Amino acid sequence: MNAALVVAIGAVALLYASVGHAGATGYIAVMTLFGIGPDVIRPTALVLNVLVASIASVQFFRAGHFRGGLFWPLAAASVPCALLGGAIRLPTETFEKLVGAVLVVSAIRLVHDSWPTRSRRAVTPTSPPVTPVLAAIGGGIGLLSGLTGVGGGVFLTPLLLALRTAPVKEVAAITAPFILVNSLAGLAGGLATGRPLPPVSLPVIAAAVIGGVIGSHLGAFHLPVRGMQLLMAAVLAIASVKLFGP
Repeated sequence: MNAALVVAIGAVALLYASVGHAGATGYIAVMTLFGIGPDVIRPTALVLNVLVASIASVQFFRAGHFRGGLFWPLAAASVPCALLGGAIRLPTETFEKLVGAVLVVSAIRLVHDSWPTRSRRAVTPTSPPVTPVLAAIGGGIGLLSGLTGVGGGVFLTPLLLALRTAPVKEVAAITAPFILVNSLAGLAGGLATGRPLPPVSLPVIAAAVIGGVIGSHLGAFHLPVRGMQLLMAAVLAIASVKLFGP
């Protein structure tokens, strides 16, 4: 097992978990750099997603940031759509580059909003969308998640922040379990079509778990709002680089 790969997986898990994400786009980028084949990369990224998203969900829930009224409509619509998206075979190059551009804009906006004169406005929520709107958002992101092989956090976070549905830490607390259920749906879809789970080495699992525990604990209990905004911007920027890449 390549020690550099293990360290990189742990670093991705720590960074992403600190903002309620699980790291699929980061894992995909890292494994691609290390020459791992695409048939192994995506299911492995989803397995690591499940581990890290589970840890992050528990940590943010323990910190009191979780809001079920926002989460359940999103999740109920996303899971069947993620299964459907996973069964569809479409060319995604143009789509991924478009999403990458959206993530770049979202990252710039988060950095802009993180400056002290804007931090109060950036975290002031408005009235949350009604249930049908949340269901539509969840279903759309679930479909995109299935098509692209990620948990959906990179789509959900900028959208919830743009709609000002909740403060930053509550958005993270909703995103983590959302990624968890979508990743499980993606794995189930793969198994249903006869694609077995690849073996994941214990050092890689340990690195993801340790990084996930440290990162989610920092995000849930210690990081200030401005720090969360800047880290979210970093995560979205990294994800956009992956989407723009080969």
